[in-house]
Amino acid sequence: MKGIEIAKKLNISTSALRHYEAWGLIPPVPRAANGYRIYTEEHEAYFQCIRSLLPGFGMDLIKEVMPLISKGKFVEALWVINQAQVGIFKEKETVQRTVEILELKEVTEIPNYPKKKYFTIGEVAKEANVSGSAIRHWEKEGLLNPKRHKESGFRIYSPSDIRRVLIIRTVQRVVYSLDIVRELLSDLEKNNVAQAKKLALKSLDYIDYALTEQIRGIASLQFLMDVINDKKKEA
Repeated sequence: MKGIEIAKKLNISTSALRHYEAWGLIPPVPRAANGYRIYTEEHEAYFQCIRSLLPGFGMDLIKEVMPLISKGKFVEALWVINQAQVGIFKEKETVQRTVEILELKEVTEIPNYPKKKYFTIGEVAKEANVSGSAIRHWEKEGLLNPKRHKESGFRIYSPSDIRRVLIIRTVQRVVYSLDIVRELLSDLEKNNVAQAKKLALKSLDYIDYALTEQIRGIASLQFLMDVINDKKKEA
């Protein structure tokens, strides 16, 4: 089977096929006497799986999973997939929480911490499902301005700060410009939450789309594993 035939089926370039091969995402490809690659149905199944996994999981995960598949470590690969699905579920929970907080008229209390007025960076990171380094980066960018504890000098965050962190990390899924994020935060200070809520809901739509694509990718992965197992039986 020629590479151009597979590329045409998948609507990609032959150079993309060669990239996947160079990255070790498919088994070794034999060559004819003239040096041309000879792809098999198994190679085609690998390429199809890569393209199917890409929208829902991204290339980083594919680079982790496909070498495991080619080594016959199916269960290990499936656990990597499972972990990614747990991640998208947590992401949806966080974005839904952002929408709920945007609907509050007054952000004086965070439901998980009803009696607390200030929070550590670790508590904020846990609440918003982000890293502490991301929070510090946003602070350097001027998106956050937490107070400092008078005695220790440590950052202390208010419920409003948590809301800002939730909004920043949610909106950045949809728009990557920090300037747009700044405009949204400015609107929030004027109690104008419409645009922020719109983008948060758009982020939820994207997560739903990603979940659907993940299921498609998993179906393609199962097909690939079946092809590999059938080949073993024939050997």
